[in-house]
Amino acid sequence: MGEETEWLKKAAHDLNTAEINLNQKVYDASAFFCQQAIEKALKALHIKKFGSLVKTHDLHFLGQKVGLPADLLKSCDEISSFYVETRYPDSYAEFDEETVRDSIAKARKVLEWTKRKL
Repeated sequence: MGEETEWLKKAAHDLNTAEINLNQKVYDASAFFCQQAIEKALKALHIKKFGSLVKTHDLHFLGQKVGLPADLLKSCDEISSFYVETRYPDSYAEFDEETVRDSIAKARKVLEWTKRKL
């Protein structure tokens, strides 16, 4: 089992964690784990394609590097900031159920695309 497989397993775990937090109405945590799921999936593909891990939280950058289609890259643009907005008081944003459900659906699409490329 390669390193990229471990990253993809962790991405799937994070997506599941996002869904659990959604069901518990913990929307900021759910949003954070959507971002993390995408980040880890894209890092898995980066490892597969380039043989190395790139250390960044910028989903757009990662998506471009691995050739993510434009519609999924747009989803990355929408979700990338969740890494900061869910964690730091000076950048905190409120999240609602609709936003999180949409983000989970988008994260799932990125993970499905990534799985097909691995």
